[in-house]
Amino acid sequence: MSTIGVAIAVPEPYAAELQGHRAAFGDAEAASIPTHVTLVPPTDVGDALGVVTRHLGAVACRHAPFGMRLRGTATFRPISPVVFVSVTEGISACELLADDIRRGPLEQRYPFPYHPHVTIAHHIDDAALDVAYETLADYDASFEVESFKLYKHCDDGVWRTVSSFALSADI
Repeated sequence: MSTIGVAIAVPEPYAAELQGHRAAFGDAEAASIPTHVTLVPPTDVGDALGVVTRHLGAVACRHAPFGMRLRGTATFRPISPVVFVSVTEGISACELLADDIRRGPLEQRYPFPYHPHVTIAHHIDDAALDVAYETLADYDASFEVESFKLYKHCDDGVWRTVSSFALSADI
């Protein structure tokens, strides 16, 4: 069995900065989850990893690099105990990319509508969620998205990169 996720990796120095905050807020998963914007949440693909990898390569060729800006915080509470940094630029590019990726071997019924974001606190107490929300309320970072990654959930609980896919369509 292979449990995978597909995401845009947040680049340095922002990735380490946000991961450090996530750990400081008390999120036990901070060290095992790279800082990212999810395109496909954890999904069991059985023995179809090769098929998924080929699908992702084809998708990457159809999408061009784009700018992304992360700014401020928001939350999914009360539906889900999550605080996140908002994607304020690159939303439509993320939506189009996620929609394309979620076809073929990754087509399924997803539990929530797609909403690009960077989780900074998850499954911690309400007071810690409030601290996360307030601490990064003025957060602001911009970067160019040139690729996305296929991650695998390993036996030790850590999400590791399996492949990276360059966005290569002409603008």
